[in-house]
Amino acid sequence: MTFNFPRRGRSLAAGQRSELTIIDRDGNASVIFTANEVIEAPNWSADGQFLVFNAGGRLFRIAAAGGQPEQIDTGELADLNNDHVLSPHGRFIYVSSDDGHLYAVPFAGGTPRRVSNEHPAPFHYYLHGISPDGRTLSYVAIEQRNGERQVNVFTIPSAGGPDTRLTDLSMPNDGPEYSPDGRWIYFNSELAASRPGHAQIFRMNAADGSGLEQLTFDSFVNWFPHLSPDGSVVALLSFPQGTLGHPADKDVLLRLMSPEGGRVRTLASFFGGQGTINVNSWAPDSQRLAYVAYPLG
Repeated sequence: MTFNFPRRGRSLAAGQRSELTIIDRDGNASVIFTANEVIEAPNWSADGQFLVFNAGGRLFRIAAAGGQPEQIDTGELADLNNDHVLSPHGRFIYVSSDDGHLYAVPFAGGTPRRVSNEHPAPFHYYLHGISPDGRTLSYVAIEQRNGERQVNVFTIPSAGGPDTRLTDLSMPNDGPEYSPDGRWIYFNSELAASRPGHAQIFRMNAADGSGLEQLTFDSFVNWFPHLSPDGSVVALLSFPQGTLGHPADKDVLLRLMSPEGGRVRTLASFFGGQGTINVNSWAPDSQRLAYVAYPLG
C-alpha cells in the first residue's frame, strides 16, 4: 500500500526511494518501510515499539516491526525539519521548526509549547540532544556575529529558560548529543580541519564546554555522533573526503567506535547523507539502530 506524504523541501530523483532500515551491531539489516518521497531522521520511542521520522514538514510514527505510518498531530507546526529528539520518559517529542525555534509536542500529539527564546540578532535553533534526566536540550545555533555566520553549541532547559553557550568558535560545529551518564556532549566540528568541510568527532564536558577531546583523526568527513543508551558504543556517519557539510545523495558509511575514540569499524555502506541519521536512532536495547538510505534505481 502506498502512503502519500506531504510535499515540502527536497525531492527524490526519478526512480529513487527512501528506505527506513533497522540494523543490528553485527550488520544484519532489514528494510521496514519504503517511500517514494523523502523521509528522514528516525528516532526510537522509549518503549521500543515505534520509530518517529519526519516527512514534508510533519512528524510520523511507525511500528518498529513495519506497517503503515501514522501522522503525529503537531498543531500549527507544519514546517518541521529533521532535528527532533524524544524525551527519556517518552512523553514528549522536542522539535525544530523552520521558524528558527524549538518546541515540545506530546508524543500522542497535541498543542506544541515553545521552548526557545527570542534573540535581538539572527539566532536559528537546530535541536540535536536531550540530557538523560530530560531537563536540558543540546542544540546548535546559527548566529550572525560581527558580520560573520557562525554555528556553535548551546544548551537550554527543556522547560524553557536561558541559553548556555558551550562553544565560541568561528569554524562550524554540529550534532551535539549527551552521553548516557550526562557527563559529555559529543559533536562534530571543523575545529581541527586543515581543509574546508573536514569535520571530525569531539567531546566536551556537558556542564561548561571544558575538557575538549578529539576522537576521530581520519580522512573521512565525520558527522552526527550517536551514543547507544548503554554508553558502550558511538555510531557516526562518514562522508567521502572533500565533502562540504552533510549533503544528500552521497556514498556514506555508518560506522561504530568506542566512546573514547580509537578504532572505528564500518557497520554498513549505502547511498545516503542528509536525513540518514541526523538524530539519535538507537533502540532502547542498544543492539539495533535505524537509518534511512536513499538508493537510486
